Amino acid sequence: MIKLSGIYKKFQQHEVLKGIDLEVKKGDVLTIIGPSGSGKTTFLRCINFLEKPDEGTIEIGSTLKVNAIKPSKKDILALRQKTAMVFQNYNLFQNKTVLENIMEGLTVVQKKSKQEAREVAERLLHKIGLEEKRDAYPSSLSGGQQQRVGIARALALNPEVILFDEPTSALDPEMVGEVLQLMKQIAAEGITMIVVTHEIDFAHEVSNRVVFMDGGHIVEEGTPEEVIVHPQKERTQQFLKRLRKNPEYII
Repeated sequence: MIKLSGIYKKFQQHEVLKGIDLEVKKGDVLTIIGPSGSGKTTFLRCINFLEKPDEGTIEIGSTLKVNAIKPSKKDILALRQKTAMVFQNYNLFQNKTVLENIMEGLTVVQKKSKQEAREVAERLLHKIGLEEKRDAYPSSLSGGQQQRVGIARALALNPEVILFDEPTSALDPEMVGEVLQLMKQIAAEGITMIVVTHEIDFAHEVSNRVVFMDGGHIVEEGTPEEVIVHPQKERTQQFLKRLRKNPEYII
């Protein structure tokens, strides 16, 4: 479904991604783990050209192949129409209500009528358990509630893949579980997801594939059992040993 080949990215003289190759099948829940500065978020943002790769190709399905060196505006638009991003810091419109935030992409990008967009948004508000917040503004919501709205906004676009950039990193610890529970529900519905996360319990329980990145490379890739429980690479073992010293959340 998604194939990334030879993805390179450099910021000034610092090479962040050093030739990433990765394939994601339809319905996969792929989690990307690794230390800060390993290139995880940059790689995720390269998938939909929020960061433009310096080299490489991105394919989604059988009809779209984008060359990073000379991408057309049409190709980038098509790529973004097939993906949706859930950000660390929510990125909600502060001057719009919860309902309007979910409707925005439907009316502006997909050109749906306000009535149709409202129906989709209200259905998703029920799904995330925030119907009573439909007319509230983001500033009145908790971090966990704002992130659930961000997830609903992504789901509204009915993308081929949802990209999650450390969706719980900005949350207070007590809010983490509610967001992970919603993501777990989405994964159970067969929606293709690529998730950059430090939540090892989530990666182990919900993913069908895990990638460990370090230094701009994919160091190890496999099932959660292979990468998290029985990692083969010494660098993966070191990372997990250190990470497990921190509290883990039950979802």
